[in-house]
Amino acid sequence: MLRIAVANKGSLSDASISILQEAGYKQRSDSRDLVLVDNQNNVEFYYLRPRDIAIYVGSGELEAGITGRDLLIDSGARATELLALDFGSSTFRFAAPNNRTWSLADIAGKRIATAYPGLVASHLRTLAISAEVVRLDGAVESSVRLGVADLIADVVSTGNTLRQAGLEIFAEPILTSEAIVICRKESKIPNDLDVLIRRLQGVVTARRYVLLDYDIEKKNLDSACIITPGLESPTISPLQKPDWVAVRAMVLRADTNRVMDELWSVGARGILVTDIHACRL
Repeated sequence: MLRIAVANKGSLSDASISILQEAGYKQRSDSRDLVLVDNQNNVEFYYLRPRDIAIYVGSGELEAGITGRDLLIDSGARATELLALDFGSSTFRFAAPNNRTWSLADIAGKRIATAYPGLVASHLRTLAISAEVVRLDGAVESSVRLGVADLIADVVSTGNTLRQAGLEIFAEPILTSEAIVICRKESKIPNDLDVLIRRLQGVVTARRYVLLDYDIEKKNLDSACIITPGLESPTISPLQKPDWVAVRAMVLRADTNRVMDELWSVGARGILVTDIHACRL
């Protein structure tokens, strides 16, 4: 039976459970449950601390797990990313006192406070910069004022908390993270895991795209197909009117209204948008 790790709490937990349910897998209804067996899909789900998931998967105790890219890198586990799930996004940045201008070269020899020491140490190695990494479990913004560190590396959203602490962001992002499916490095992917990946990919695609249907005169068809090329090509069907056709194509959800406006401007009519609940592409 396939064994999959899922976050038992935190920002990844509810979203992970939701996408698994959309993919057709049974999930726990009681947050106190540590294990759930989905006999229909031949899967056991283990609800673990998010920071531990990569360790269990990397050791081979579990075949796969859903965790954050940041947590995978920070763990140093022998696990690798299989699929990005398009939720749980975060950006890691350096931040330092705003009383001077900082660059990457200024990091050398400094103390960097972070809750992700493995991630930061890995990034420093890629930059060939030597610095001391100070591990803290949270509230790293206070570490500079309290004299524990010279700068920090942390998750940044708006940056308001950093500014209140007298810090400012500098240099390019250390990492852009999101929820991912992981498995053990150099392991053969079992069939049940391959099925799970295809299902989850179908949900990710269905969330990102909609189906767009419209009617258009044949003389304007080429212009319309440039606007809606679809994933491979649009589906074109004849209408009772000899000079008109019906077109169906997948369009990015975020672009829907812009695409509808552009189609209208080239003569498309009867433009309809339909949600996609699942797909295999």
